[in-house]
Amino acid sequence: MDFFYLKALHIIFIVTWFSGMFYIVRLFIYNTEAAAKAEPERSILQQQFGIMSKRLWYGITIPSALLTLIFGPLVLWQGHYLDHFGAHGWLHIKLLFVLLLYAYFISLHRIFKQQQRGVFKYSSQQLRIWNEVATIFLVAIVMLAVVKQAMSLAWGLGGLVAFVVILMLAIRIYKQLRKA
Repeated sequence: MDFFYLKALHIIFIVTWFSGMFYIVRLFIYNTEAAAKAEPERSILQQQFGIMSKRLWYGITIPSALLTLIFGPLVLWQGHYLDHFGAHGWLHIKLLFVLLLYAYFISLHRIFKQQQRGVFKYSSQQLRIWNEVATIFLVAIVMLAVVKQAMSLAWGLGGLVAFVVILMLAIRIYKQLRKA
């Protein structure tokens, strides 16, 4: 298969995977908040969020994660990135972020399984913060994939830290606005 088709498929499945991860955490939040409602509203909402979560997780998110994992190495191979792997410092860092992203994905799977069993270990506020972790990975991975060697490590890490601080401030402001 042509390199550009592989790369396009890889990007498509990255997008659908991230979409699934972003949306599943929103469903976790809604399901957690529904647990505080009185009956019969609680049961009705939780049943609906459970169905939506299952369809999203098994129908879109997991298949997209697996296809991303299949097409990613094919892009590395077809793009000849492996020929000079040691020379691509940016690629090592990107692959570290990708590995951490899969660990995050596994953590979402654990939360999914817990909520499917009716176990709610995290507050909606904690889940809102956890939802933003995917955003951090998205920014880091895209910047590394696009900017590559042109980005210095110091500026890249500094920018990522600044982004995280701004993101956390935005979450705090949003929480204050919700209370008002």
